[in-house]
Amino acid sequence: MSRSGSTLHQDLPLAKLGTPWRPAVAAIVFGLLFATGAAAMDVNVVGLFPNKAVVQIDGGKLQTLSIGQKTAEGVTLLAVTRDGATFDIDGQRMTLGLGHARMKASTAAAAVMVMADERGQFATNGEVNGIAIRFTVDTGASLVALPAIEARRLGLDYRKGPPVLMSTANGTAAGYRVQLDTVRLGDVTVHGVDAVVMEGEGLPVALLGMSFLKRMDIKREGEIMTLTKRY
Repeated sequence: MSRSGSTLHQDLPLAKLGTPWRPAVAAIVFGLLFATGAAAMDVNVVGLFPNKAVVQIDGGKLQTLSIGQKTAEGVTLLAVTRDGATFDIDGQRMTLGLGHARMKASTAAAAVMVMADERGQFATNGEVNGIAIRFTVDTGASLVALPAIEARRLGLDYRKGPPVLMSTANGTAAGYRVQLDTVRLGDVTVHGVDAVVMEGEGLPVALLGMSFLKRMDIKREGEIMTLTKRY
């Protein structure tokens, strides 16, 4: 979570607008729903580190595995790369790639886990209108905020939206209010999300603000934030 006092005109705060974004050291990767006979094992990999992986099995506590280590549930970590991890799960080899942790399919609400980077910020891959984008989670931002270069890449005709003035660490910049058809993180999809597009260089990364987060229950345990959709 960002902790900046930077604000947007009309009471829209934007955090760390002048700070360059760097990729997270710990990555969020796909989970696996693995069936063994009549039982199903829900394996979520929530963090990747050199020669180690952080896993959650069947919703239990987080476990940090070193290469070659086997859990009581029969999951052995075989290898770790920058983009994923390889496991032996009850005798079957499985590789999980970079992405979001996915929960076991059930009647429970959709949820996604996000890992903090080395600066304590929660950065994650997502989608806007079906197109991939990288977000930094920011509970201090009233709206989802997009740099203009990202908005153009997403195909948004943002200049048709109402103009606003935005105050950043680098001064005042022009912005435009828009509404996004969908914003998605993992299995969590929200429709009709209010956002602002900022021109200039004041916003180096897209911010996942409260126009998305207000529809979530947010739970933080150490370096892991879980977002569970409420409506």
